[in-house]
Amino acid sequence: MYLFPISAFADNYLWLLHDGKRALVVDPGDAEPVLRALEQSALQLESILVTHHHADHTGGVDALRKATGAKVYGPANERIPAPFEPLHEGDSVHTLGLDFQVLDVPGHTAGHIAFYTPDMDGRPLLFCGDTLFSGGCGRLFEGTPAQMLASLDKLAALSGATRVCCAHEYTLDNLRFALAVEPDNTDLAAYQQHCLRLRAQGQPTLPSSIQQEILINPFLRTRRASLVSAARHFDASVHDDTSVFAALRQWKNQFK
Repeated sequence: MYLFPISAFADNYLWLLHDGKRALVVDPGDAEPVLRALEQSALQLESILVTHHHADHTGGVDALRKATGAKVYGPANERIPAPFEPLHEGDSVHTLGLDFQVLDVPGHTAGHIAFYTPDMDGRPLLFCGDTLFSGGCGRLFEGTPAQMLASLDKLAALSGATRVCCAHEYTLDNLRFALAVEPDNTDLAAYQQHCLRLRAQGQPTLPSSIQQEILINPFLRTRRASLVSAARHFDASVHDDTSVFAALRQWKNQFK
């Protein structure tokens, strides 16, 4: 199987997975770069997986469906370009010979879902949309801090080997914030240097892994003493796990 991100807009990644003949694409906000990639590799698009309703994730769905006949799968509780197969946690999608489990991960949007398969060429694979980023997490546009914390806990509990396919190249900005929160994290400092080298070479920083994110991502480390202390420095009212997460998310919102 072949996995790679198609760049779109300023910083979106539209993930394409294919077996040399058939393909799936995740969160196609723009149809044109996907159609070019399909043509260049002589691929037939079989499935379109959508994690949430934002236009930069759904804007190309109709054009791709009309051009290829691909079946669309998306969150049952969000407005996705119809027709599509509505999905809740516990459902699965069988495509390209793989079974993707559906996870409910609200927070960024109210009905956000993720797609997880435990074995793609020997390693688990996660398409997480805008819930988890490398070094960060999505803004809370529709959900609550408690919902997002629970969603991130769910993802952090997956196998450490899981490849994390986020939908945006936000890594360097996220790592600047992470270092402000946790300046003594040597894993984080080393990872930042690694990602700087990748970007200098024009390469994506993704996919990451769950194991890597647990080491460097402040939003997966909110119960550690150093993160609790940093959150309290930002907001003295912090008193429990959810308020630590909420303080860190608000800090990130206004970080320059």
